[in-house]
Amino acid sequence: MSSSLSRRSVIKGIIAGTAALGFPSSLSAFALEEETLKKENVKLKGNINHSVARWCFGDIDLDALCIEAKKIGISGIDLVGPKEWPILQKHGLDSPMCNGAEINLVDGFNDIQFHETLIKNYSEMIPLVAKAGYKNLICFSGSRRGKTDEEGLRNCKLGLEKLIPLAEKYNVILVMELLNSKINHKDYQCCNTSWGVALAKSLQSENFKLLYDIYHMQIDEGDVIRTIRDNHQYIAHYHTAGVPGRNEIDETQELNYPAIMRAIAETGHKGYVAQEFIPKNTNKISSLRNAIAICDI
Repeated sequence: MSSSLSRRSVIKGIIAGTAALGFPSSLSAFALEEETLKKENVKLKGNINHSVARWCFGDIDLDALCIEAKKIGISGIDLVGPKEWPILQKHGLDSPMCNGAEINLVDGFNDIQFHETLIKNYSEMIPLVAKAGYKNLICFSGSRRGKTDEEGLRNCKLGLEKLIPLAEKYNVILVMELLNSKINHKDYQCCNTSWGVALAKSLQSENFKLLYDIYHMQIDEGDVIRTIRDNHQYIAHYHTAGVPGRNEIDETQELNYPAIMRAIAETGHKGYVAQEFIPKNTNKISSLRNAIAICDI
C-alpha cells in the first residue's frame, strides 16, 4: 500500500506536465495513473546499455524524464552538463556522454583560432567529469571553412594533444562526434568514419575516441554494420535516429536497428547506445519506449 501511494504521489506531481510527456490532454488523472503504473519496470536483456539524449525530450521536465526513463530500463541521459548532473544522480542515472565544454558545433578543434578557448574550457571540465564519476566528454571538429581534410586533421591533433595528458590523468575520454555534412550540419569536417579514425590513430591515446552517430553516418557514408565492425575499437558511444527525417526508428524508416544493435553487441561494446531521435508521435514517451524495445536485442 505504501509503495502504491508513493508512486501515486509522484504521478500527481507530474500530471500538470502531461502535455509535455505526450499524453492526450483529455486523459484523466486516474487514466494517466493507471497507464503509468502498468508500464513500470521493464526488464531488458542486458546486451545493450541504453541512454537517451536530453535535448530530444527537452520540453519534458528532467525529473519527469528520469522517472519515465528508469521505468523503460534506460540507465543514462546523454548530453547533460554539470548543473543538471545532481538531478541524474538523484534518480540513480548515469551521464554517459557529458557536454558543456564545447563552444558550439561549428567552432571546433579544426580551427586554431578557437584553441585557446577550447583548451581552457576542456581543462576546467575534465576534472569535473571525473569528480562526478563520469567517463565521456563530447567534442567537435567544427566546420571546414575551406580547410582541407589534412589541414583540419592537423589542427585537431594540435589542439587535442594538449588535452590528452589531462584526460589520461583523470581517466576521461574525449569523444568527437561524427555528424553528416549533407543534410543537417553542412561543412562539418568530421563527417566520415575514416577521417575520425585517422585523427584517433594520430593521437595514439585510448582517451580519444569517436561518437558514431548511426543516423548521421547512414546519410554521409552508409555501410553502417561493416563500418562498425571494422572500426569499433575507435568508437566509445553510439547515437540513433530514423533515416530519413531523424524521427522514430520504427518501420517508417530505412535502417534495420535490431541488426545494427546485434553488430554492436558482437563487437563487445560495453558503453552506451543513446536514442537521439526527434519524436513525431505526440506521446513521446511511448516512442521512446518503442525505440528501446527495438534496440534491446
